[in-house]
Amino acid sequence: MTRFAPVHRALGMILMLFGLAMLVPLTVSHVMDDGAQRVYDEVFLLTMLCGSFLWYRYRNTPRDLNVRDGFLLVVLVWTVLPAFSALPFMIHLGMSHTDAYFEAVSALTATGATVMSGLDRLPASINLWRHLMQWLGGMGLIVLVVAILPMLGIGGRQMLAAEIPGPMKDNRMTPRVTETAKGLWMIYVFITVACALAYRWAGMSWFDAICHSFSTVSLGGFSTHDASLGYFNSPAIEWICIAFMLFSGINYATHFLALTGRSVFIYGRDPEAGWFVGVLLVSVFVLANYLWKEGTFDDMDTAFRYAMFNVISVATTTGYSTMDYGQWPMFVGLWMLFLCSFSTSAGSTGGGIKMMRALLLYKQVYRELVRAMHPAAVYNVRLGGATAPQSVLFAVLAFAFVYMVSIVSMTLLLAFTGLDIVTAFSAVVASVNNTGPGLGAVGPATTFAVLEDFQTWVCIFAMLLGRLEIFTLLVVLTPAFWRK
Repeated sequence: MTRFAPVHRALGMILMLFGLAMLVPLTVSHVMDDGAQRVYDEVFLLTMLCGSFLWYRYRNTPRDLNVRDGFLLVVLVWTVLPAFSALPFMIHLGMSHTDAYFEAVSALTATGATVMSGLDRLPASINLWRHLMQWLGGMGLIVLVVAILPMLGIGGRQMLAAEIPGPMKDNRMTPRVTETAKGLWMIYVFITVACALAYRWAGMSWFDAICHSFSTVSLGGFSTHDASLGYFNSPAIEWICIAFMLFSGINYATHFLALTGRSVFIYGRDPEAGWFVGVLLVSVFVLANYLWKEGTFDDMDTAFRYAMFNVISVATTTGYSTMDYGQWPMFVGLWMLFLCSFSTSAGSTGGGIKMMRALLLYKQVYRELVRAMHPAAVYNVRLGGATAPQSVLFAVLAFAFVYMVSIVSMTLLLAFTGLDIVTAFSAVVASVNNTGPGLGAVGPATTFAVLEDFQTWVCIFAMLLGRLEIFTLLVVLTPAFWRK
């Protein structure tokens, strides 16, 4: 029996669950007769067979997963599942393995970067599959597994701890981990349904409404059209999208508590929510005024409309666009990339280091300034009325350091391969923060198809690094992890 047999068994179960998700595009393909029926038949059978083999081979192993198993399983889920979900792209569209895997990783990590063009002409089932993957990956596949497969036993706690983003991973909404996961997914499904109905009311077709609700609530940013949401040229659709992007950028635990407590005052007690909304609104007003003063738009109303949508889209790591903001002044693009690095809340579907870590970093810097002036002063870092433990502060500082080193290292690596510095830097930032479009050659008017294979794999690694909150992936890559 292998050392990681419980991991193999759990991975087999997750593969089978993921295979069942393929029944959705398979059914759509058969109903709409879009030509991809045979592809989904084959991929569904292959995924179920591989999952069944792993489960059957290790079915008699103990069900418990320890902490190390939890880290390994999460990494395997986010690296193995894209290999299966990429198969429809490779078989039906003839994409290379690198491009297909990139598209699948981008979907499951809710990044939204794409190598595809001609989205308007894609088979409906392919388009739906891209958006469904984003929706599944937005809240987290592991969270879904823990919610509906309690047979994983206490191992679910280790998996959930490695999966949920944020510096305070031990905080739980309910005493039981499965109840926590079910609560998160209940809110997630409810918001998705509301978003789809709102899009339909605003004029989208049912297909577009469903697909865009998946990518909006997950903050993924995929679209069924090459022009993204600019295709619809509808202020109503843009305002609906803004509302749901803001909603999904807030901690889902806060939504859960507000719903169960039936009180909107819960949001006022969330230390991140106020900062999240405040930073975005200030940025929108400043950048809209800047675009108007620079002559990018003729009037303030137009500048505000486009700045409002695109700034919030990038800041929440969604990545929709209503125009090519890569043509705006460079200052605006860099500010937007800066926002996507920290704006969204911990426990949301967004990427980046999260607002909670940014606030803790700011308060820690302030504490050090106070100590420099008053060495004998006692100043505790407090957030939301509670004192942040030293262990959390140390973890946040370490995370911020590795985050910056990762961006610099991968930017230099892409620049070494021949990319201009703007494209290299923005591609890495957009990938690590799971935002999607960058600037330069990977801006909103283009795709990541311009990258060479090696450059594409660097971005794939960056997307996984960001989605797994850096340490989850790096822990598995250390030699100490594999020692007995």
